[in-house]
Amino acid sequence: MSRLPPVLRNLPLPVIASPMFIVSNPKMVIEQCKAGVVGSMPALNARPASQLDEWLHEIEETLAAYNRAHPDRPAAPYAINQIVHKSNDRLEHDMEVVVKRKVPVVITSLGARVDVNEAIHSYGGVVLHDIINNTFARKAIEKGADGLIAVAAGAGGHAGIKSPFALVQEIREWFDGPIALSGAIANGGAILATEALGADFAYIGSAFIATHEARASEGYKQAIVEGSSDDIVYSSLFTGVHGNYLKTSIRNAGLDPDRLPESDPSKMSFGGGEGSKKAWKDIWGSGQGISAVKEVVHVADLVARLKREYAQARERLGLPALATV
Repeated sequence: MSRLPPVLRNLPLPVIASPMFIVSNPKMVIEQCKAGVVGSMPALNARPASQLDEWLHEIEETLAAYNRAHPDRPAAPYAINQIVHKSNDRLEHDMEVVVKRKVPVVITSLGARVDVNEAIHSYGGVVLHDIINNTFARKAIEKGADGLIAVAAGAGGHAGIKSPFALVQEIREWFDGPIALSGAIANGGAILATEALGADFAYIGSAFIATHEARASEGYKQAIVEGSSDDIVYSSLFTGVHGNYLKTSIRNAGLDPDRLPESDPSKMSFGGGEGSKKAWKDIWGSGQGISAVKEVVHVADLVARLKREYAQARERLGLPALATV
């Protein structure tokens, strides 16, 4: 496997939970970390902006208390997602909070910037940048990212169109740092498959929507439980960037999911305004792997299922059992 920074070594399960706009929250992040996967949320989920510092304090204090009580199985680190697009008018403020709190892992999206990476490195933080192709991957590393999140076809929300086989292969030809792979991963066998491809972590989002801790409507959660890959549509209409969404929510909005127009990329906006929030509240992002999700459960139960399935997948292939799983 690749060279991993100390903060990302020795996880009980090689999983990073992806940050989901609106849906992710401190309660979910805390439970993900306690269960042994890297928990994450977007900085923009804290509204007003002043709430971000309060939320990070809550996460840090709760996980510190957990670690004191469970020194034999400490929590995984947490991560904060920063949208580095020019329309994010909160980036400077949110980065000040991230540096103040010394967030261990920062996931950057929609733009790689040297100054952002240097700010995170100033206190020893790790930067993972999400990309949809090899060209963007090279640019991210050149600008100082420590690792990559390869967003392949089938991922929820903003997603690429590359096969994970092609994407990881191309990146591994020149990069030996940490890679998390995203794209329709919702069971333990798929987690093991990401490692077989050469990635270090599975990057899982949609399965966590159908948890009690998720800040999602019951309709959204049930749509995940009842849905399959046939219920997903790939469109640029809602944010200006192509992504995967549940057809149910598109129909609920009065649109035909099979006849969606293209959006003007120049109108792409990821600022802190209500417009972007409303788009994600009404139109539900989801990856293609949701048929593995059969019920709404607690985060701890979901991770326990993934651990069991991961262990079973290793056993099927004759691989040694892991003591931590």
